[in-house]
Amino acid sequence: MNNRLLVRSLLISISIALVMVTISATSFAQIGVSITIGPPALPVYEQPPCPAEGYLWTPGYWAYDYDAGDYYWVPGTWVEPPQVGFLWTPAYWGWGGDRFIFHEGYWGPHVGFYGGIAYGYGYFGEGYEGGRWDNGRFFYNRSVNNINVVNIHNVYNTTIVHTTVVNRVSYNGGNGGINARPRPEDEIAERDRHIGAVAAQTEHMQAARNDRQLRASVNQGRPPIAATARPGAFTGGVPAREAGAPYNAGRNNVPRPPTEARDLQPHTRPNAPNTGNPKLDQKYQQQQNKLYQKQEQDHQRLQQQQEREHQQLAQRNADDARKQQVEQRHAQQTQQMEQRHEQQFQKMESRQQPRGQSPGREKH
Repeated sequence: MNNRLLVRSLLISISIALVMVTISATSFAQIGVSITIGPPALPVYEQPPCPAEGYLWTPGYWAYDYDAGDYYWVPGTWVEPPQVGFLWTPAYWGWGGDRFIFHEGYWGPHVGFYGGIAYGYGYFGEGYEGGRWDNGRFFYNRSVNNINVVNIHNVYNTTIVHTTVVNRVSYNGGNGGINARPRPEDEIAERDRHIGAVAAQTEHMQAARNDRQLRASVNQGRPPIAATARPGAFTGGVPAREAGAPYNAGRNNVPRPPTEARDLQPHTRPNAPNTGNPKLDQKYQQQQNKLYQKQEQDHQRLQQQQEREHQQLAQRNADDARKQQVEQRHAQQTQQMEQRHEQQFQKMESRQQPRGQSPGREKH
């Protein structure tokens, strides 16, 4: 038994060592572990409120535990940066030709490449839209962050319009992965001075590793603690609303993009307004509910229309070419509806932004 454990440990060490030789001595975009099975899709979850001024959001991600032979979810959390002016570049998994390689996150003056992964809440695949430093203080973009403006006043509200439907794929490259490469600004950020995860983040990750409920094989891609207000604050953590895609143990967990209205998940209800003015909050809540209901009706109408067209194809014994044309049109209709809904919601958010609290620009 001891010999077996020794051989297994040696093989793991060799595997990691082969990967680690590619690390630049000046880079903190370090490569940690590698595995041949792709990570699950990113779960759907709500961001907890920022606990205090100066905390920055670090998105959740799937890490791998060799001892358990399983992925586990490291909850997203608010973290105090190691120094003023630094931003977090998230970790990500990337295909290395014959295995998935884990690239560790780091702190630095600019956000670098993180695989094109759409982690949300300011991290939409390129750069960071969640806030910025200004004269030693961090200003939060309320359009993409859950900020209580009663306690935190250094905020602004800039809507970021995305023209593509955001998916839940959690890795770069390979079969079904995100097809993204570093931009020139990402390469410049790579050469910046970097600092690895702070102690609170490391302890947070270890706590997640030791929590059996956060293993993918147990939670099926829907962790019961998806995000926390502070590192390690698992009690009272935010559970995932749903898995990002059906969980497939031992296989690449690739979410299938929605091509029909029936494939879409119900829209997430927006966070309750919190302007500090109860009457204004009630008004904004009514506006949000009205838009939510209208968009759900749009969804139902399109789904019914598409289902009628499928029935007509079946009744007429349509050939494959005709079926493919209809499927392509349905995919276009579905994507256009989602884009329209996102733009409607962002327009409403921009109207509801607090006046006189914006020093700048930039959202989800």
